[in-house]
Amino acid sequence: MNRIEFEQLNNTRDLGGIAAEDGRTIVHGRLIRSGRLGIGSENDIDKIGGLVSAVVDFRSDNEREETPDPDIDGVENLHVPIIEDLAAGVSRDQKSDEEAFMMLAKDPEGALNYMCRTYEGFVTSESARRGYRRFIDLLLDGRDKAVLWHCTAGKDRAGFATVIVLEMLGVDRETIFRNYLRTNELIESDIRGMVRMFFRMIGGGGHETERALRYMFSARKEYLDAAYDSIERNYGDFRAFLTEGLGLNEEDITRMRDMYLEQNL
Repeated sequence: MNRIEFEQLNNTRDLGGIAAEDGRTIVHGRLIRSGRLGIGSENDIDKIGGLVSAVVDFRSDNEREETPDPDIDGVENLHVPIIEDLAAGVSRDQKSDEEAFMMLAKDPEGALNYMCRTYEGFVTSESARRGYRRFIDLLLDGRDKAVLWHCTAGKDRAGFATVIVLEMLGVDRETIFRNYLRTNELIESDIRGMVRMFFRMIGGGGHETERALRYMFSARKEYLDAAYDSIERNYGDFRAFLTEGLGLNEEDITRMRDMYLEQNL
């Protein structure tokens, strides 16, 4: 789960080196998670071009219009939306951010519950499952270089996509949660900037408002717990979610592991 050093893309990580429970580890330089690329410097974008063959963008049309991904020579950009409508705290377009603040900024527990329901929706929403299935199919196609996937902050839609990948590869649950929660360390400066922006918008704010905003703009264990609980209620376990919810089969899971895991030397 090594962070790749960039000038502006703080939450970009190679999953290479993570251990699976069968004794193999994830191959380096093949699976990369990130936040939006449109804020990257020219050097960042050049570096992306040398690392990846395809970029999978989970964002909505509105988000893509506000901050487009850069065109990178030799890199295929694939739009795989996960949430069809704007979602406060998850999509980061201006309209959604303003709606998030108006709806939840004075209600920290409401913000927490809202985000938990959003993660449940990654499991129960047909459009979300369809998007995640397409994403896995793209990984199973195979590329000569890495596939990079991202949303806006790289924590929710991209975060749950990473959970699916790690579960398919047989990574233990503790490591999956640790990888998910590391986002907070990497985007803390972005979170502080979002809080300051909203405080300026309303002419100030207090502890409860900051707590609500941090619920919306951070990764939290409660959110991933909500997704796993939803999987257990609806499918029984994660394997059944992969096969029944995403329509994958055992051959897909085996092929995924053979493509992206290697024996330790």
